Amino acid sequence: MTTGLATGRRCARLSDREGWRKNATMTNLRIALYQPDIPGNTGTILRLAACLALTVDIIEPAGFVLSDKNLKRAGMDYLASAVMVRHVNWERFDAWRRGEGRRLVLASTRAAVAYTRFDYRPDDILLFGRESAGVPDPVHDAADARVVIPMVEGQRSINVAMSAAMIAGEALRQTSPSL
Repeated sequence: MTTGLATGRRCARLSDREGWRKNATMTNLRIALYQPDIPGNTGTILRLAACLALTVDIIEPAGFVLSDKNLKRAGMDYLASAVMVRHVNWERFDAWRRGEGRRLVLASTRAAVAYTRFDYRPDDILLFGRESAGVPDPVHDAADARVVIPMVEGQRSINVAMSAAMIAGEALRQTSPSL
């Protein structure tokens, strides 16, 4: 099930001056992408995950061929440090995460709780939907919790890679005090 652009478990050095640990080890927090449509966004999220020592779960089918070539432009040389796990479909992913006892936190424009007001756990899986359509109702309903990024009225959504960075940053702030 684990495939990877790499199996590395380290992240780039962070500033000692700010009290950050060097070469942070993998956290239990994960990012999951439900049938991603845009390779550039997926590459950007893999780059983010490599730098924050997160694993990315890809729930297939993706809207593009998952290859180094398609992901390289946004992921650049960070893909060598990214840890990606591919899941054949939603059902397999959901069975795996339930078997692991992991809570699924969905980013959704239909949620009522702001992402900054939610209490994250260190082993949460942060789920992000397709850029074109989000997630279908059965996936939405299967989530243990749903969070929203508050936006000004009239705007549809924030780019999925930006959303992943914002929510993962808040989850790490709450769950990884040494970072």
